[in-house]
Amino acid sequence: MTGMSEQSTPESTEPKTESHDPAVPAAYSEFMRTGWGERELDLPLHPVADLAAQRRARLAETFPGERLVLPAGTYKVRSNDTDFRFRSDTAHTYFTGNLTSDAVLVLTDGEAVLYARPRSDRDTDEFFRDRQYGELWAGRRPSAREIADSLGIEVRHVDRLAEDLAVTVPKTRVHRGVSGHVDRLLGADAGLDAELARVASEMRLVKDDWEVAELQEACDATTLGFEDSVSDWANVLKYGERWIEGTFFRRARAMGNDIGYDSIVGGGKHATTLHWIENSGPITPGELVLLDMGVEGHNLYTADVTRTLPVDGTWTGAQRELYDLVLAAQEAGIQAVRPGTAFADVHTASMTVLAHGLEDMGLLPVPAAQALDPDSKVYARWTLHGTSHMLGMDVHDCGAAAPESYAKGTLAEGMVLTVEPGLYFQEDDLLVPEELRGIGIRIEDDVLVTADGHRNLSAALPRSAGDIEAWMGARL
Repeated sequence: MTGMSEQSTPESTEPKTESHDPAVPAAYSEFMRTGWGERELDLPLHPVADLAAQRRARLAETFPGERLVLPAGTYKVRSNDTDFRFRSDTAHTYFTGNLTSDAVLVLTDGEAVLYARPRSDRDTDEFFRDRQYGELWAGRRPSAREIADSLGIEVRHVDRLAEDLAVTVPKTRVHRGVSGHVDRLLGADAGLDAELARVASEMRLVKDDWEVAELQEACDATTLGFEDSVSDWANVLKYGERWIEGTFFRRARAMGNDIGYDSIVGGGKHATTLHWIENSGPITPGELVLLDMGVEGHNLYTADVTRTLPVDGTWTGAQRELYDLVLAAQEAGIQAVRPGTAFADVHTASMTVLAHGLEDMGLLPVPAAQALDPDSKVYARWTLHGTSHMLGMDVHDCGAAAPESYAKGTLAEGMVLTVEPGLYFQEDDLLVPEELRGIGIRIEDDVLVTADGHRNLSAALPRSAGDIEAWMGARL
């Protein structure tokens, strides 16, 4: 195996090599630097370039006269000398469109410069020796001109970053926690830096048409990934949860950048663990399987969709009754989505349906109306989580936004959120009838707030119990 180096240290000028790499005599090094032609590419302007410029202008207007620093991040160590596949920081990419590692956006009083690590020159050993950045090891990185042409932004080599940042300006804000190298270059101001993170998050709350199209594309690819999984059911039954995980991952890599988050494949009792990502169990006839999966597109917008399926392709009476209750709760939540609705009201709409259903089942220790009181919430023993979160380039998008703009705010046209109520009966819950223990059901869709209501971006996947049976029956 050709291992990668430890986490990048951009300030280092030595090639990233390993102790087991062969020696490089001077004659070999000199010979490798000769006889290469040019391969400069003429790249068209990226579709996001003009939008990113507008976003930068809005960000700069929020902080007039200041210097804003937003790094892309670098490689993260997976184990010893192997790294995770690089994924650029969301805020950096939102304001630039850049997907390459080690880049840093610097906005100084509205003037934008992207400091980037371009393809290796042939006058050093990097291109044939460096395991992290060398073209013959890791592939061809774009040149500085190619990046500039594609993104419509001035590009300088990242080696100039430290020198340029040393220039004193009245006020600097840094998007921290992304690049240790950048964090070390500039002194921290917790208040200033947190405000930059907040504004960067809040600007992403409302999606433009291009972003909505990216999310729709991610949802469409996710639908195909679910279809792939069900169409290969014989292997699912043979190999279990990880077969679905691998099947979906193949679709995500074929049609997008990656999975947007670790896939949750919960067969049987594993569905009652909200973030079951071990995916090590069997898929057993007679039980249910919960699939929470999403494709991240090439420009990093991700879907987040959940379906709960009967392993046999048909529901038992008890399974269908529970499923229909969760579906009714989800439908109530979706119907609440419209401009001007409080974000929290989507959750309330879904939980009201579930609480009354639990009351009808005889599970609540108090009437549903009392259980729904914020000072009680005893119904949440079986619902556990919130119904919604914002969705975009991050699966839990806009996480640094102020509560007044998000969790305690109101919905606006262009926002995209999940609606995903669930019921979870733990296998050792003695308050639940024995035949229901170990059952977990969640239904999740990605919903766009429109001018007159909402649009379900993941509606191509069936939701009703009958439609799921027909959908599975056509593929099993």
